[in-house]
Amino acid sequence: MTDADSENTPVLSIRHLDVSFHGRSGTSQALKGVSLDIHAGEVVAVVGESGSGKSVTSLAVMGLLADSASINGGEILWQSRQGTQQDLLTLSEEQRRQQRGREIAMIFQEPMTSLNPVLKVGDQLTEALLDHRLCSRKVAQDRARELLRQVKIADIDRVMESYPHSLSGGMRQRVMIAQALACEPRLLIADEPTTALDVTVQARILQILKNLQQQSAMSVLFITHDMGVVAEVADRVVVMLRGEVVEQGRVEDVFHRPQHEYTRALLAAVPKLGDMKETRWPERFPLPGQAQQQGSQQTARYDEKPLLDVRGLKVYYPVRSGIFSALTHHVHAVEQIDFTLWPGETLAIVGESGCGKSTTGRALMRLLKSEAESIWFEGKEIANLSSADFQPLRREIQMVFQDPYASLNPRLTVGFTIAEPLLLHGLVASLEEATPQVDALLKSVGLQPEHARRYPHEFSGGQRQRIAIARAMALKPKIIIADEAVSALDVSIQAQVINLMMDLQQKTGVAWIFISHDMAVVERIANRVAVMYLGQIVETGPRQAVFNHPAHPYTRRLLASVPVADPTQRPERQFEDHEPPSPLRKIREVVTKPPYRQVGPEHWVIDGAFSFPSSFSHQETT
Repeated sequence: MTDADSENTPVLSIRHLDVSFHGRSGTSQALKGVSLDIHAGEVVAVVGESGSGKSVTSLAVMGLLADSASINGGEILWQSRQGTQQDLLTLSEEQRRQQRGREIAMIFQEPMTSLNPVLKVGDQLTEALLDHRLCSRKVAQDRARELLRQVKIADIDRVMESYPHSLSGGMRQRVMIAQALACEPRLLIADEPTTALDVTVQARILQILKNLQQQSAMSVLFITHDMGVVAEVADRVVVMLRGEVVEQGRVEDVFHRPQHEYTRALLAAVPKLGDMKETRWPERFPLPGQAQQQGSQQTARYDEKPLLDVRGLKVYYPVRSGIFSALTHHVHAVEQIDFTLWPGETLAIVGESGCGKSTTGRALMRLLKSEAESIWFEGKEIANLSSADFQPLRREIQMVFQDPYASLNPRLTVGFTIAEPLLLHGLVASLEEATPQVDALLKSVGLQPEHARRYPHEFSGGQRQRIAIARAMALKPKIIIADEAVSALDVSIQAQVINLMMDLQQKTGVAWIFISHDMAVVERIANRVAVMYLGQIVETGPRQAVFNHPAHPYTRRLLASVPVADPTQRPERQFEDHEPPSPLRKIREVVTKPPYRQVGPEHWVIDGAFSFPSSFSHQETT
């Protein structure tokens, strides 16, 4: 092969790849003749709905398909650093293992389940370098620190000695990126690397990936369902549907001149920030090919008494100064927050990773220890109820968790998982009696009744999230706390699930506490918005007021970080090197009551000690 031929040859070329999975219910074909190319220094985005085959394609390239998978045909051609081409499917397992990390690396979708929970971050970063015998331990440790510096982690020594559970989602994702780049691979596969991150951290991660990719001329296969992210980072786009490539081309051509009907539907379902600027009430997403229910959804009943009223909620984490030290200090994860939820209302809580959003939801569910001046539910004080007295309220207040894989029991079928709360609360006498309700719930979230016989590992990340939503809907609660409930869904399914959530609200009057990092989705679904930063609600008010006239500089920063689903409008953003605050950062200077200032009807912004400058630098104070 000549030098010219080598330059024109793709770094990775997938040709007519067929993959099937064999399970108890039979054989299903996951990939059907998939073909795509990635050239040197190119970013190729693969998009499509959950279960379309995006992740299966990447796992086939990495040689990490499950034992139940079989490759029925096709080639995965790889161009080595020496310019020779080889079919990865013909390599032995040992050859593939030596190639992983050194030639082709991958950032997985769920960093908490991908990082080893019993190894420190520093040990995990040096593991690949030592395994491939690229350097000594001392050099590997220096390289690990340099990698953390490249991904803009400031407190390097602390992170090197930390375990994954003690880091925020944004920090863990940066560690995953650093780990993937340790051996300077030629191809980086990023499988939904920003799915669970808020918009400001997502914007930082994308900027970091873009800078690192440009510096090293690395090729990137970027798998995502966020079309705004695709518009910002990709050179070319590959659209997949039910295991097939239905369209591919330059990002500008696919966005502005889509050829396939599914591509047009996918782009039409993308939520756009600003669409609700003139609309006061929430509205369903318009779905192509479906009759759109007209008018706004006015389910919030502000003329009634509040359904939930929270005053002075606090969550402190005790942290020991050392392994052998009895001295502890308290991390103020949530500090003196107040909010009210009315029947039929959707209150959105937004903010950076580690700001206390999920902690707030878990505290309300009694999943962690908290304190509060008062919590009133339907006129009854519940802050000081015993665990036994609080148990019946779990039927009235349900939660959809951020990580669906961790919240679903891997040993239970999906059908039993959804039926279990019905059985526990005595709403049905047997599993057979629950079956019709389980089937209806699966259909309501876009799955089929036959899926009830499968286990969680047999579903994609987005499908697992839909199962979690179906389980929360089973008891017909009065409040559902949705912690990033649609973050793992592609835009078309996301729009369907949001519409289903609003339909449920219309039919039953359920109130939602909607924790999300997707500001365009929040703008569509929320009645009111609470913006959190460093454990405090820094701004709260009607959605239209907060989005159209943000009063706090941090709120303005959030809105400016939202990716734009138009490749001709790629914003240039500048970020400080510091990491967004984590609940495990020590915040010792705490005001007893935040000094709120009213800026409009029912629109409040925090003032004084927590009115941070635009740089948002985080200082630990004594």
